[in-house]
Amino acid sequence: MPAEPIHLLGLGAFEGSRLRRDGTWAVAFLADWCPFCRSFEPEYAKEAAHGGATFAVVDLSREENPLWDRLRIEIVPTVIVFRDGREALRLRGRSGHGLDSGDLRTMRSALTGGVPNAPTDRR
Repeated sequence: MPAEPIHLLGLGAFEGSRLRRDGTWAVAFLADWCPFCRSFEPEYAKEAAHGGATFAVVDLSREENPLWDRLRIEIVPTVIVFRDGREALRLRGRSGHGLDSGDLRTMRSALTGGVPNAPTDRR
């Protein structure tokens, strides 16, 4: 999976307080068997290099991972922006397409305060 400045998160990050502290996190949910995830990951890493938030990846390669259900992940790749521990934006990949540069622009806007601290789902 990715190298710094991207953190690799596991189940414990969602059960504990890691995402509940102040700050903004962009979390990409990816699976190694997903071709759209593999093409999205380098673009996500480029965004992480710009900073402005904490970037992380969660590996959902195993279908029995409880985060699929707990976070209502229906498709990978999915990116969720958390602000001060709350979901501020959710970008879901589209079937047969994944996520694209427009989704990354939406994510960047959310990371710079362009999206209010309320859940938003963009498909």
